[in-house]
Amino acid sequence: MIPAAVLRICGRPPAVEKRPSPVPGVGEVPISVAAAPITPLDLICASGTSYFGMPATPYVPGVQGVGYRDDGTPVWFATSAGMRPGDGSMAAAVSVPYVDVVPLPRGVPLPLIAALGLSAVAAHSALTRTGGLTPGETVVVLGAGGVVGQAAIQLARLSGAGRVIAVSRSPEALDRAARLGADGGVQLLPDDDPMSLADRLRDASGPVDLVLDPVFGVPAAAALRVLRPGGRLVNLGSSAAATAPIDSASLRSGSLRVLGYTNNALSVAQRAESLAEVASLAADGRLTVSHEIVPFGDVASAWVRQADGDTEGRIVLVL
Repeated sequence: MIPAAVLRICGRPPAVEKRPSPVPGVGEVPISVAAAPITPLDLICASGTSYFGMPATPYVPGVQGVGYRDDGTPVWFATSAGMRPGDGSMAAAVSVPYVDVVPLPRGVPLPLIAALGLSAVAAHSALTRTGGLTPGETVVVLGAGGVVGQAAIQLARLSGAGRVIAVSRSPEALDRAARLGADGGVQLLPDDDPMSLADRLRDASGPVDLVLDPVFGVPAAAALRVLRPGGRLVNLGSSAAATAPIDSASLRSGSLRVLGYTNNALSVAQRAESLAEVASLAADGRLTVSHEIVPFGDVASAWVRQADGDTEGRIVLVL
């Protein structure tokens, strides 16, 4: 028997229970789990309100984690917990399909890799594959306080961006963005509209080539107004609003491109490639993200705090 965080009722936090050790199936890899993050996807799946539908309960949540193979190789792995029947990463041991396991450099800081995980993969792939970032370009990162935003600031700089401008509601997040390499910052205000925010963005950035947008809403509409002709906005989420007041004239006059991004569209090889790049940069001390390490036994309270936003960055459960 092994300890596992078990969710029995949607909308309530999981609790630690004893579960049978998983038995690897055909094509699966046994992994001893070292750390598992509590991600927004975990929370929405466990709420029972996601587009994946009501998950089959009880189940062990956790769509990603880090740990060790039997030979001691450190790995990152993904699961479909909450999206399809089956258990996830929040347990002492898992069995995962081979294609969902990515070897990591030995000595890599596993809790940091757990915190970065698919959020950093999204930032990397949205900037490079979807956004087509080229050296010297000016990049605006909306939602700069989140894990995706923090990673995007650093990855844009490491990919050769000429200027990186961070946008966030939080002054503390903007201070952190500057420490992570942002050249300037713009604070969102409660009464912002697309025109007023665009004016402040334009003052801070000048013409922009690429916008990374995990928030949508008014910030996205404003950012479109400061894109240079042929500029691109890559949308990864809608944490600010599900819709945005985008005007046709801005799109047409600049021949702008609005591109959608999801990690689900990545091939296994593309995901592994981005994750290997993220892990290498983290191991070298060139990529980080704010995170809080919490003992696995405190999963219930950590789950509530992550859901309420009562934490600095991503909570990572360590076993």
